[in-house]
Amino acid sequence: MFTGIVTELGHIDSIVGESDVVSLSVIAPTTARGLLVGDSVAVNGVCLTAVSVGEDRFVVEAVPETLQRTSLGALSERSAVNLERPLASTGRFDGHIVQGHVDGVGEILEMSPEGGSIRIRVSLPDDLGPYLVEKGSITVDGTSLTVTAVSQPRASEGWFEFVLIPHTLDVTVFGTRRPGDAVNLEVDVIAKYVERMLEGRR
Repeated sequence: MFTGIVTELGHIDSIVGESDVVSLSVIAPTTARGLLVGDSVAVNGVCLTAVSVGEDRFVVEAVPETLQRTSLGALSERSAVNLERPLASTGRFDGHIVQGHVDGVGEILEMSPEGGSIRIRVSLPDDLGPYLVEKGSITVDGTSLTVTAVSQPRASEGWFEFVLIPHTLDVTVFGTRRPGDAVNLEVDVIAKYVERMLEGRR
């Protein structure tokens, strides 16, 4: 389990593609320290397995299914990526429950400066709309964020917004994001469980 608190901003060192798997080498000294082969790492919100670990980098693999359902296929060499290792049982829980299972991909529609902060609007796939509420949580590229506004349930084009402070812009990929960029979305799993339980009572 993850919490959506990014612990390091890594960079893609190389991408090696084969017919059935793509290997991503990530430069990340802090994340690589103590990481073992077989450990999980969230890369832009996608839970992946370390298959090789070096002093300042590690390698993960992504199969076609993962590349098709996430934005990882758009990465290139030198791309910045948000990284987080799973929460230890004795760790501090600062974000919200994040599984590293991407529910959909959104697109950054607008980025509007507000003083030193930035308000970002992201498109929302229709099937994810019911899980978002104002002041609720959502994970965007592995970052736990608070929804500040969301489109109406039956809007022709769904969207949601969040606001980032300067610190978050400095330590996550959002400092390099631009309108048109794709982002990984994971909705709050508790909302999905609530929906499932209500369906059973209908």
